[in-house]
Amino acid sequence: MTTGAPLPPTRGRSRARTLVPLGLAAWLVLEIWLLTLVADASSALVVLALLVGGGLLGAAVVKRAGRRAFTTLTQTLQRQQAGGVPAAPGKGGDGNGMLMLGGLLLMLPGLASDVLGLLLLLPPVRTAAARYAERSLDRRVGTLLRQARVHRPDGKVVQGEVIRDTPEDQAGPRGPRPPLPP
Repeated sequence: MTTGAPLPPTRGRSRARTLVPLGLAAWLVLEIWLLTLVADASSALVVLALLVGGGLLGAAVVKRAGRRAFTTLTQTLQRQQAGGVPAAPGKGGDGNGMLMLGGLLLMLPGLASDVLGLLLLLPPVRTAAARYAERSLDRRVGTLLRQARVHRPDGKVVQGEVIRDTPEDQAGPRGPRPPLPP
């Protein structure tokens, strides 16, 4: 049933919606190809041993990183309850997220993901990957903040831009934030 209202304009598929499925398919083909190469060169038991070993190593890495993250969280909460100053962001729990990602990549069946997971276990690679991820996230959030929109009660949308004037504003808020009003 139609109401006679015009259809909203449709946009084409975004670049990410096109490339991500293609990239995943290429990744799966690469993983299967590498597994068959290793199986042809040695035996199926060697491939099975590599997959099981990668899974066990990945589980151990994820468990260790999770314990480190929990210990850091507990210490921070105890310090705050004692009235102490919390540690600066990024100190103490450096690399836990990248360690967990490395462990998850090791747990995935496949040799290419195992190589990436093993690379993330190396501290210089882990630090570089964390810096890259942080910079790209800061860039994305900055873009979203610059394109902020304010919706007024009368339904009008006001385009806005966030401008940071002082170095203090650029460093972010100091201390805990006040609770939001209900």
